[in-house]
Amino acid sequence: MAQIGPIKRKDLIANLRKPGFTGPYPGGKHVYMARGDVRVRIPKPHHGDISADLLLHILKEAGVSRQGWASV
Repeated sequence: MAQIGPIKRKDLIANLRKPGFTGPYPGGKHVYMARGDVRVRIPKPHHGDISADLLLHILKEAGVSRQGWASV
């Protein structure tokens, strides 16, 4: 299984665009990216790198598998 570690916000956004997400769009407390009916909240940039745990949560919301993420 692919190793997942901390990631920079700009890299998360770039990698979510590859499977078809668009954005980020403003949406209240957080910005979000969208693909069809699926919306994924993206953390604000002032907290440093996104932890592996939060990345896994975002990928689960996005419907992207760990194997799919490793190939992105």
